Amino acid sequence: MKIRLENVVKTFENFRAVKDVSLDIESGELVALLGPSGSGKTTILRMVAGLEYADGGHIHFGDQDATDIPVRDRGVGFVFQHYALFPHMTVANNIAFGMKVSKVKRDRAAIEARVTDLLRLVRLEGLGDRFPAQISGGQRQRVALARALAVDPKVLLLDEPFGALDANVRRDLRRWLREIHSELGITTLFVTHDQEEALDLADRVVILKDGQIVQQGTPQEVCRDPQSAFVMKFLGDANVIAAEVRDGRAHVGDISVEAPGVVDGKAELYARPADLDWSAEGPGIAATISRVLDRPDGRRVLAVTAAGEQLEFNVEPERVVTAGEGGFVTLRRAKVFAV
Repeated sequence: MKIRLENVVKTFENFRAVKDVSLDIESGELVALLGPSGSGKTTILRMVAGLEYADGGHIHFGDQDATDIPVRDRGVGFVFQHYALFPHMTVANNIAFGMKVSKVKRDRAAIEARVTDLLRLVRLEGLGDRFPAQISGGQRQRVALARALAVDPKVLLLDEPFGALDANVRRDLRRWLREIHSELGITTLFVTHDQEEALDLADRVVILKDGQIVQQGTPQEVCRDPQSAFVMKFLGDANVIAAEVRDGRAHVGDISVEAPGVVDGKAELYARPADLDWSAEGPGIAATISRVLDRPDGRRVLAVTAAGEQLEFNVEPERVVTAGEGGFVTLRRAKVFAV
């Protein structure tokens, strides 16, 4: 089922939470809405679900205008962050609930067979008779997903589905959800503020800021070619270095990098920790190491430039570097944006 948003607007008490958002989600695609708090991502999800109505624009499911269709008639499955399971019902009854109240009538045997299939799909065989309080958080989220899938939704909507879980469980469930999506092929839209989650799971990432889409693309496209300083800073750590652009190149210290399309004048050079390196000799940006942080997978170096800018970069675990050491920060790659 293809979803299309056309110039969708939503206002709450004179605050415009979503501003003329247009977005196409292809049938079978898994799309992540990513952005900081207040960027409009959850409001968009709730409008697609029918839990909020748009004040302007249209939402299409395939060829049907679904803008004003009530939530129960939209054919969507919704998974919330905090599970929203019925605590007095068993796992099996939680999964079966939507089928029992659906307009599409199924007999008891069909419902039981569907529950059995879904328990197998979400890898909870044998736990159907337990209650939500008797299973782990990760297992509860699997039950919530099974319940959403039970009614054969045209569209699956996930609102911060792993936000209440610890990091290790989140990583396991991300891999599992990607497998489930690949198997079922349901058009899926999910909201997260976790960049790693979005990049690991999604076919396409839509980045929002102040109710508007600022960039969208595959994980590779948004990571390797951020189109603004906001996207560069939002997607992971970024060092910011003052620079001067002249004739298509950004100059800082005694080095320069290409700055295509950036007007001459003051600019900022953005570089991720993996984009910088350390050298005892120039050319580079003169700096002094302030701290060395050892981690299981490498070493993170904190340095201060002569201009007082704080920089962070990675070196190999065996590289000998010490606090107080002077040298030069060198650039492997960088993005330049005008100030």
